[in-house]
Amino acid sequence: MKTESHHPWNLSPHEAMELQKKLASKVRKEPLDLEHLELIAGADVSFSKGDSTGYAAVVVMEYPRLKVLEVSGATGDLGMPYIPGLLSFREAPLILQALEKLKYTPQVILVDGNGIAHPRGLGIASHLGVLLDVPTIGCAKTRLLGHHEAPGSQKGNWVPWHHEGKLLGAVVRTRTGVKPIYVSVGHRVTLEDALELVSSCCPRYRIPEPIRAAHKEVNRLRQGIR
Repeated sequence: MKTESHHPWNLSPHEAMELQKKLASKVRKEPLDLEHLELIAGADVSFSKGDSTGYAAVVVMEYPRLKVLEVSGATGDLGMPYIPGLLSFREAPLILQALEKLKYTPQVILVDGNGIAHPRGLGIASHLGVLLDVPTIGCAKTRLLGHHEAPGSQKGNWVPWHHEGKLLGAVVRTRTGVKPIYVSVGHRVTLEDALELVSSCCPRYRIPEPIRAAHKEVNRLRQGIR
């Protein structure tokens, strides 16, 4: 998959925040062609506590069968230290390296992290989506900001998620009686289509299968298992 980075990553926190504001203005919400969707991917990054080395993985799956077609990984220095709100500057370069190795080009990428649900409207899913001009969806396990009611306990129940009067995304129960996940628009997708796709990717587990597979792969990389 061809990836072209359009900006430097070694920025000061102030420069990074200003860039986020600029890129956030380029995020687009548009319908996703679910009827002709055939290739989807999940992306995740892992690291060991106290270690500056990061491990990224991207798993491409055939949709809607969710059959794994290709797995790609990348290992390298995480660069920027952890700073709340600047996660993408720490992790996105490794994901881009993993994407570069792919033979298949996914039509949409599910990212372990947030999309527009971010203080400056540019979480890692939106950042990657804008740079690649590819539909992306943020799927986070925890809430970065905002507020919401509790969704119903049954699989498929969801509630809107807001911050300062703005709709950030949805809190979705992907398994009955299990903690929900936080779904937000990344780029070139509507929230309605994001919810439909994410729900279809959770036939058995809380986490969407593409991200779950990527998470397993980064753990193998981190542990030196191939």
